[in-house]
Amino acid sequence: MKVKDIVEALNLKVLSGAEGLEKEVEGCYVSDLLSDVMGNAEMGNIWVTLQTHKNVMAIASLKELAAVILVKGQSASEDTLEQSNEEGIPFLSTCAETFETAGRIYELLKK
Repeated sequence: MKVKDIVEALNLKVLSGAEGLEKEVEGCYVSDLLSDVMGNAEMGNIWVTLQTHKNVMAIASLKELAAVILVKGQSASEDTLEQSNEEGIPFLSTCAETFETAGRIYELLKK
């Protein structure tokens, strides 16, 4: 499944990094602790988080994540969104809670 398929199914807002919408999604990782994501997320995961600062993009790039989804209607700083565009890693947003977002992604990936 591609990032764009998840964007469509969950009605996500694309904040930046639209060139990465064709990336394949291999799984999902949910955490707000940056060191946890750095140590445990896997390449191709979508990262679901509340974190909005620039270090999110550094980790997403380091781990070669497919995309980052900000929950609860969060947005990111301009420098974070610029980094997302440079890296080609989509930064997405939803008004949904973390639990709902992760559950819906799980259902999509299990089809």
